[in-house]
Amino acid sequence: MTAAANPVAEGLVLRPFEDADAPALVEAYRDETLRRFTRTPVDDEEQAAHWLGQQREGRAAGTRYSFAVLDAGGLVGNVVLKRGTPGGESAEVGYWTAGPARGRGVAPRAVEALTAWAFAAFAEDGLRRIDLLHEGDNHASCRVAEKSGYAFAEILPAFPPYPLDGHRHSRKRLDGSERGSSE
Repeated sequence: MTAAANPVAEGLVLRPFEDADAPALVEAYRDETLRRFTRTPVDDEEQAAHWLGQQREGRAAGTRYSFAVLDAGGLVGNVVLKRGTPGGESAEVGYWTAGPARGRGVAPRAVEALTAWAFAAFAEDGLRRIDLLHEGDNHASCRVAEKSGYAFAEILPAFPPYPLDGHRHSRKRLDGSERGSSE
């Protein structure tokens, strides 16, 4: 199976971030809920340029595949596959949704698209499991995990910079016989 260049989600466009996304990033990060659940704030154009540079560096290194999530041409979210070790059996999915786009199913569609893309793109590279981690009081992320097929796996103890216990949800790559088809 050959993976598409970018994940595909119904009604959304997913593509690597571009420098032109900087103003939309700054605007999205003005949302207090988003800031609460992310580690790296983007307060101005300089921080946006730094953030965008980190995404490019991660892609070049094979450790981070970040995609802008667009609806009607506007930035409504971010979805990212984090591979601490290229060629490793596991990875982590991360995401955020801009405040005005919440409640429209953006995050589950983007996470599902990224998951399918990642398992196709990295099947021969050994990717077998993707985890979705979130703080225990982030009930919206639990719902996103469930809607995206990520089963609850365990409670994670608090670990700085996160002050609360968290949840780990996981999704495993199914082989062809489990899906009833071959890959």
